[in-house]
Amino acid sequence: MTAYKRPVSVLVVVHTPDLQVLLLERASHAGYWQSVTGSQEAGEALADTALRELAEETGISAPPGDLHDWQMSNCYEIFAEWRHRYAPGVVHNTEHVFSLQVAAGQAVVIAPDEHLDYCWLPWHEAAEKCFSWSNRDALLMLPERVSLAQR
Repeated sequence: MTAYKRPVSVLVVVHTPDLQVLLLERASHAGYWQSVTGSQEAGEALADTALRELAEETGISAPPGDLHDWQMSNCYEIFAEWRHRYAPGVVHNTEHVFSLQVAAGQAVVIAPDEHLDYCWLPWHEAAEKCFSWSNRDALLMLPERVSLAQR
């Protein structure tokens, strides 16, 4: 039996206090930059998915209390080239948005099977570099989201 990916995922925007954002370059698509992303596993809470993907893709471990759940989700069409990973007929994914503030100079260790490189950019430049509209939109909301979280 084939284990299909669930069409539920997380997007984790990793940023510093001055809103430098971590972007990762996809190994399967050089030039495609994104924040931390990943699919939820069966029985896994979304926050646990976010923390697991964060650790797997960047080597960053964070306590659950540091993760900020935006209580926001996006539904988008799965790229045709990736649909084979999902059950037949599944064409949309629901992505849940989180963020994590880290100290400037945070060490990053990328997973070479998933990413080629990483960079830190100011939030507005990071938004321009993202290939995904949902990732871009989340980055454009980051200053307001951080401000709300600090109130």
